[in-house]
Amino acid sequence: MKAADAAVYCLRARKRATAATSSTRAYGVSTTGEISAKCRCSMRGGRLMHKSSLLRMEWFVQNYVSAHDKRTRILDVGSYGVNGTYRRIFDDPRFEYVGLDIEAGPNVDFVPESPYSWKELADDSFDVVISGQALEHIEFFWITVAEMTRVLKKDGILCIIAPNGFAEHRYPVDCWRFFTDGMIALARYVNLDVLHAHTNSAPSKDNKEWYSATNADAMLVARKPYSGKPVLVDLGRYKCTPADPRAVGQGMVPYVAHVNGIVHRIYHRIGRSIGVI
Repeated sequence: MKAADAAVYCLRARKRATAATSSTRAYGVSTTGEISAKCRCSMRGGRLMHKSSLLRMEWFVQNYVSAHDKRTRILDVGSYGVNGTYRRIFDDPRFEYVGLDIEAGPNVDFVPESPYSWKELADDSFDVVISGQALEHIEFFWITVAEMTRVLKKDGILCIIAPNGFAEHRYPVDCWRFFTDGMIALARYVNLDVLHAHTNSAPSKDNKEWYSATNADAMLVARKPYSGKPVLVDLGRYKCTPADPRAVGQGMVPYVAHVNGIVHRIYHRIGRSIGVI
């Protein structure tokens, strides 16, 4: 995550970086002034925001955020815009969207001095914290999730979308892939209440744009039931209790059911064409 990690990427980053200044709005930042445009590598990496990720974030907003009738502050962690961001999903005047990344650039409102310690951001300063297509590029992602939890208000909602599939795409590193159990483990690590989790699933088996045989995503929605700094799991007492994927998926239809539906339709089409069905 530091400049010394990969000079070639940082040279490219320096060419892209612009002199950005912090907004006078209260982002929960303790001081205002020039946002660092030092050579850094973005959390999100260099690939495009795929449609299924946008669909999942839209679904999250519709089901967990849209009912809010008050000013709602949104922090997007790993917000650097390559080709598509979540910002348009939060264009309602009720939402105050703040994009955070470790490199200044498009769709980035705030760059913390340290990628793993956002001391400029106050505890309990955002109603919703989101992140999409970023965690795989963060070496110590659980530290980042703890910071996301710290700045989230009590009863605030966390949403993470991260790859389950995809080929390796180093920018400058590509470290992780995620399953439903991994998403649940993240919530348990910082003692969040799991509201929803799934991998490569959709509201209906006919929502084909949500699915992928090779480029699937995992998703977590969780609630912070306390105030202040993250309350980490007591590993001395912790015992693994597997979650029921159907329960945490809340009616989402997994990829295998989608494939079975396609096979079933093909079978009947062929059967009718030859007079068997």
